[in-house]
Amino acid sequence: MINRACIIRLSRYRQTLIRLKTLNFVKVFSENLANSAGITAMLVRKDFSLIGISGNKRGGYQIDDLITVIDNILGKDKIQKFVVIGIGNIGRALLNYPNFKQIGIELAAGFDVDTAKHNRESAIPILPVDELGKFVKKHGIRFGIISVPEAEAQNTLEIMVQTGIKGILNFAPICLKEQPGCVVNNLHLETEIENIIYFTNAEEKARSLNV
Repeated sequence: MINRACIIRLSRYRQTLIRLKTLNFVKVFSENLANSAGITAMLVRKDFSLIGISGNKRGGYQIDDLITVIDNILGKDKIQKFVVIGIGNIGRALLNYPNFKQIGIELAAGFDVDTAKHNRESAIPILPVDELGKFVKKHGIRFGIISVPEAEAQNTLEIMVQTGIKGILNFAPICLKEQPGCVVNNLHLETEIENIIYFTNAEEKARSLNV
């Protein structure tokens, strides 16, 4: 299994490769990808060796070949279907985000306990949570997003795991632990914002001390 840090870098490489392809580039060098990802060219080559890609230092890498291999590893060689549990502000924003299909993601449905939010006729239907299991089985859903209040997050996770969902992105402000047979990734917006504030202030302070 490739470690998480490497997977994050592969995603960044892919974004750069897509941009270069739109500019009609055919080849790329490890130095180009290193600069875009803020790492060393040696680490780029090490990552590629882990996934079975070899290149010529003078000739570089074929962009189309790299995209094909990375897409296969990241699961972007086919559309990946997700469901969203909790249609509050974050959930609604996710359902309305227009660019998911461009990155190989389809939001198949939203689910909520509030009957006032249910809408079976919308482009992305919003359904009762008690229909989640049936929907997941019928449509072969493997991934889900939690965007419920903190108090409901753990129970929501357990329900999703019971339905057979294998990968979960958690937006609720609580760290949920991975369950047997299910990967959970916690994205805490407040923590991310606090990190930005701290490191920005720390860098400004360091600069002022060096003046």
